[in-house]
Amino acid sequence: MTFPAYISLFGYQIHPHLLFESLAYTVGFQTFLRTRKFWKHQAVPQQQNLWLIVGCIFGALIGSKMLNMLEMPLDYWAHRGDIAYWLEGKTIVGGYIGGWLGVEIVKKKLGITYATGDAYVFPLIIGTAIGRIGCFLSGLQDQTYGVPTSLPWGIDFGDGIPRHPAQLYEIVTVLAVGVYLLFRIRRPYVNGWLFRFYMFTYFLFRFLVEFIKPRYHPLGLSAIQIASLAGAIYCARIFLRDNPYNLPVNERSSYV
Repeated sequence: MTFPAYISLFGYQIHPHLLFESLAYTVGFQTFLRTRKFWKHQAVPQQQNLWLIVGCIFGALIGSKMLNMLEMPLDYWAHRGDIAYWLEGKTIVGGYIGGWLGVEIVKKKLGITYATGDAYVFPLIIGTAIGRIGCFLSGLQDQTYGVPTSLPWGIDFGDGIPRHPAQLYEIVTVLAVGVYLLFRIRRPYVNGWLFRFYMFTYFLFRFLVEFIKPRYHPLGLSAIQIASLAGAIYCARIFLRDNPYNLPVNERSSYV
């Protein structure tokens, strides 16, 4: 396979990152529309929901860009005169944290005190998995590959060096978490527990997988690892505190 693996579509050669990132947003949103009925207990009025979406989008954009800049400060400094370079680049971890924070800020302003995130878990899982396909097919350009490895599944992304396919590791991880949650939602859980559990597992995975990526580690850990570790600790503290079996039956939630 040659990287980046352009996709032929309607006579055009489309870059895989552009194609699969667009698919990730589209399929993720359609998944949300088709599954949100199962979380009616977390629904908010339409006008308030629009403000939540605005908070999520702007928070995700700001968070993904800021963390990306902290992750690669030397690269941004080297391209300080290149506006296009500064507009590119983002990280999912920063997007998750920024989007979550943006929603919480809006909820506080609107006086919404209950959890609203469970309905977004499966759309996030599907969107992330699809998006990472594009990252994998983009090869070295995407900078999401792993360090060199002698393992039999190492992938040569175009420089003649077999590397860890970190993108594929992420796809397998989020889908495995999704399968687990499909079974877990048949049992009682606290509102918001699904979202926090998914965020915990994703942050923990990213903290670990970054050790096999060629990252900038001035403090022993990269910026993404520090953010992921903080996010994982925060989520663990909350969902371990909110044990559903410590609640009265009428305060528990379930998928059915």
